[in-house]
Amino acid sequence: MTKLNQLAPPAGSTKNRMRVGRGPGSGKGKTAGRGEKGQKARTGVAINGFEGGQMPLHMRMPKRGFNKLNRKAFAEVNLWRLEQAVAAGKLDADKPIDTAALIAAGVVRRALDGVRLLGKGELKSKLDLTVYSATASAKAAVEKAGGTLTLTKPATADAEG
Repeated sequence: MTKLNQLAPPAGSTKNRMRVGRGPGSGKGKTAGRGEKGQKARTGVAINGFEGGQMPLHMRMPKRGFNKLNRKAFAEVNLWRLEQAVAAGKLDADKPIDTAALIAAGVVRRALDGVRLLGKGELKSKLDLTVYSATASAKAAVEKAGGTLTLTKPATADAEG
C-alpha cells in the first residue's frame, strides 16, 4: 500500500514551468524570449484594437440612433393579460385596478416609470383601470367592455409654455 509521502504523479506527466531571464545556460536568458526592442518587448503592452495609427475598426463603424437620457421605461400590459388575470381570479373586476393591484396580482413585476396599457387581445370584463398611459385601441376596448380608464400621465409642458 502506498503511503502519503510516497505519492507522485506518473513519470513524464508533469513539467516544471519555464523560468525566463535566468542566464544564458537556461536557453531563455537575456531577452527572456521577447526578442529585441520595441513596444512588445516591454512590459505593460496594451494594443488590442490598435491599428498602427489608422482609425480602428470600432471607431470607423457608423453610430446609429440616439438614446434619450431622461427617457421613461414603462411596464407594458396587454388587454389579454388583464383578461387572463381576471379569469384566474388574481384580479377582482369589481374593484378599481391600479399599479399596486397589478403588481400584487403578478401581472407586472415592477412599475418602473408607470404602467402602459396596450391594445392586444380582447377584453370581456368591465374594469375600472388607472394607468400612466394607454394606446388608442386599448382605450376603445376598455370603454367598449363598459369599463373606465383613468390616465395619470401629466399634461405636456408644450401646452403651458
